[in-house]
Amino acid sequence: MLESKRIYLPPLSLVGPDSLKELVIELKDLPYKKALLVTDKALNELGMAKSIGDLLIEAGLEYVIYDNVQPNPTIENVHSGLKKIQDENCDVIVSLGGGSPQDTAKAIGILSTNGGNIADYEGVNISKNPSTPIIAINTTAGTASEVTIYYVITDVERNVKMVMADKNCLVSIAVNDPKLMLGMPKSLTAATGIDALTHAIEAYITVGAFHWSDDLALQAIKLVSQSLVKAVENGNDLEARSQMAWAQFIAGQSFSNAGLGFVHSMAHQLGGQYDIPHGVANAVLLPHVMRYNAKVCAPKLKNVASAMGVDITGMTDEEGAEAAIETVISITKKVDIPSGIGVLGVKEEDIELMAENALKDICAPGNPRKVTIEDAVELFKEAM
Repeated sequence: MLESKRIYLPPLSLVGPDSLKELVIELKDLPYKKALLVTDKALNELGMAKSIGDLLIEAGLEYVIYDNVQPNPTIENVHSGLKKIQDENCDVIVSLGGGSPQDTAKAIGILSTNGGNIADYEGVNISKNPSTPIIAINTTAGTASEVTIYYVITDVERNVKMVMADKNCLVSIAVNDPKLMLGMPKSLTAATGIDALTHAIEAYITVGAFHWSDDLALQAIKLVSQSLVKAVENGNDLEARSQMAWAQFIAGQSFSNAGLGFVHSMAHQLGGQYDIPHGVANAVLLPHVMRYNAKVCAPKLKNVASAMGVDITGMTDEEGAEAAIETVISITKKVDIPSGIGVLGVKEEDIELMAENALKDICAPGNPRKVTIEDAVELFKEAM
């Protein structure tokens, strides 16, 4: 008998080419008066923030821009954003960008209705009140922060990425328009794309996986395998961008409700200690953790290989698992992911501390194979 499950999703998601136009229609029927537009300086300088601002004005909203968001957003980024929303009396947040602006917007939204310091909310469902309404406009095909109950903020004093899982941070409307992703740099396309693949694979093998999350994860794996290399090679390939937008969107729904694993536990340490972009960290670590987990979930990894287009006819579970790992390695090489964390500046003397912190990470219990401190140290060393 199937057990009951709680499934958290945004009330409304708009996905596909020109879905941004649908947002204007939706906003005209909502009671909001003034928006805090949370983005990063790059998107603001490119004029994308103004373009979204023009759409908000068309829908009858005033807006102010807050663009003090770093690639790995910090406590300071969140609290200065909180001051902005309070000083400007905004009643809705519009987030524009990839995972960093989305996570910052969620943190601002939680603080604006719950108070305190954002560090108070590290953990699972700590807040009492729903966030200030958030309209999340995604510009990358990777993190899926716009549809999940997760957000991640860096504590620079501790060099730790704080992970929050909170149903109260779910956005009101999520927008994934692949036209906003056209022309994205190759490196960003690659890193965010492998991030989406990591989400799907970890969601599929995590201890919290169930039939619905499995179906979504496998479809996301299939879409990434078919479209990521094309999107990297031709940033204006709208079909490839559209497939990647769908892939990251459904992978996000899968892991938001099933959980993740030790790839993310390790990646959070690389981000907190070295400020390495999350997608890059996941991409480098993924094959190593897959191989570690293959001893307990080879049948599922064999299914992953099949979803990636491998003919698994006649393969044992172990052979299928190895085929999945080798296919992931092949894709990462094709999109020029760094060969190891050593080339990203990671030092061996920091491995012990990062391993200890990885075991404390919120994602660690979801890993299908229990990780010891010795295992964690070895995994970091293998990834060097």
